Order: sequence, then C-alpha cells, then structure tokens
Amino acid sequence: MKSKNFDLNLFKVLVALYEERNVSRAAIRLGRTQSAISNSLRKLREFMNDPLFVRAPEGLILTPKARELEEQARAVIRMTESALSDRDDFDPVNANGTFRIGAPDRLGLPVILPLFQSLHTLTPNTSLHLMTTDRERALSLLDSDEVDLVFGWIDDPPARFDTLLMFRERFACLCRKDHPILRSSESPDLPLVLSFPHLVVSVAADSKAAFDFVLARMGEERDTAILVPHFLMVPNLLKENHLIGVYTQRIAERLARDFDLVARPLSTEVEPLDQYMVWHKRYQADGRHRWFREQMAIACGQA
Repeated sequence: MKSKNFDLNLFKVLVALYEERNVSRAAIRLGRTQSAISNSLRKLREFMNDPLFVRAPEGLILTPKARELEEQARAVIRMTESALSDRDDFDPVNANGTFRIGAPDRLGLPVILPLFQSLHTLTPNTSLHLMTTDRERALSLLDSDEVDLVFGWIDDPPARFDTLLMFRERFACLCRKDHPILRSSESPDLPLVLSFPHLVVSVAADSKAAFDFVLARMGEERDTAILVPHFLMVPNLLKENHLIGVYTQRIAERLARDFDLVARPLSTEVEPLDQYMVWHKRYQADGRHRWFREQMAIACGQA
C-alpha cells in the first residue's frame, strides 16, 4: 500500500461503516450517495488488501483486519476534527446521524421519551438509538464507542469517564389497587415490603436490580418470584397476582398512572438511588456531544 496516495477522507467512510454497519445508512449519515460510499469502500479494500466488511443477515460484519483498524481510524478522525474544526459550531437544525444511549429499561418512559420529543423538534434529521444496559455492559459500550453516553446507577466509574449526577430518586412499591400492602396508610417499611414476593426487572448477568444492591448494603434480600428483562409484562403480572414490584419512583408512578395501579414510596429507611449521566472523556470538548448532554439534562428535569 502506498500510504502517500491514501485519501484521509476515506477514514470518515470507514468510521461511518463501523457505526452503521450498513452502506445506505452510512451514506445518509455522511450526506452522500450510496454509490459514493460503495466506491469509497472499494478504494479502502484495495488499499488495505482486505474486504474489511462482509455482508451478513444482521448487516455488515468486520473482518479481523477491520477490527484491527477500527480504533486507529477513529483516532485519526478525532485528531483531524480537533485540529481543523471549531467544536462550538454544532448546528442541531442541520445535523444528521444518530445519538446513542445506553440506559436501564426503567428510564425509557420517564427520561428517554421526553428526550426523543425534544430531539425530534430541535434536530429533526437525527435519530435516537437506545440500548438497554446494565452497569458493566454500559461502560464497555462507552469504551468501544458504541454509545455516546450512558445513564443510570453508575457511581464511581473509572477515571477515563466523566460523570454528572442528574437526580436522586426514591424507590416505590408498585402493586394492584386491592393489594394487602396498601392496608396501611403510611409508606410501607422494609419488613412489610420484604414479606411479599417480588416481580423483578433486570437484564444484568447476575439477575440483580438496583434495589437488590441497596438491600445488600442493608444486609437484606428479597423473595424474587418472577424475573423479567423489561417492564412490558409488569402491569399485567401485578394486576393478576399478589406480587409487588419495587422500582425507582418515576417509572413506578408512570406505570401506576397508565395502567391503573398504585405506586407508594417506600419509607425513608431505604436510601434513594443516584442517577448519573456518564460519557467517555474523549468527547468532553466535542460540540455535538456537549449539546447532546445538555438535552439529556433538560429531559431529566422534565421527567
């Protein structure tokens, strides 16, 4: 390969293909035609003497050579943009591409919904991609540049990440209207909450939700009757059984309002949960990323 003849603009195409895994979407992201992206990919293959991307049912997959080049290509783009562009000139109206978030399912309705509504109004040519994550997977996705930021209960991450506390949130008990836990007019205390079987929502490898970690710090554990990966089944399961769910207050109150359930905050002996926004330090000064973080903060305030 004759490096002196290599067009550095091809790295933009390469990075777009890494992130979109699709020629058509990469073309839309870069504001080019599909044939132009295909031509650039052909040139990349010739220079690298490798196919780089291979078609598969789920989209383009990377060859070993492409995986080897990925971080180098991203680094070239970051250094080029840092040297040649003004990071403060981000124009949301004319922006395109995808904003990517990793977050637990409990934040979908209370936070991601108002964020999407805001983005749809302010930057109509972009899209929003939400990945459901637990803490460990969220940080891994930041490292591999598969998401722009992550959100949730992620305290004290490694030094390569920046964090911002969005809000503190109490836990609430969610149940059907005739559930015996509601016989007391007061907020249910921990012994009462732990006397009932629980419906737990978690995608973590250890099947634990945030409330389980709070309980562990208090030397307690609960009876998990049913474990599900998302909140879709929660309303029907709670309505048809004597189960309770203990979730953060915003999602509990939203589900109570939408599905004729009852959400009651737990007693103050149960400490609240800190919800953080976390991002990789490589994007700290990036204008587009900074604007996105601002919109997330606004959405948290509206939720």
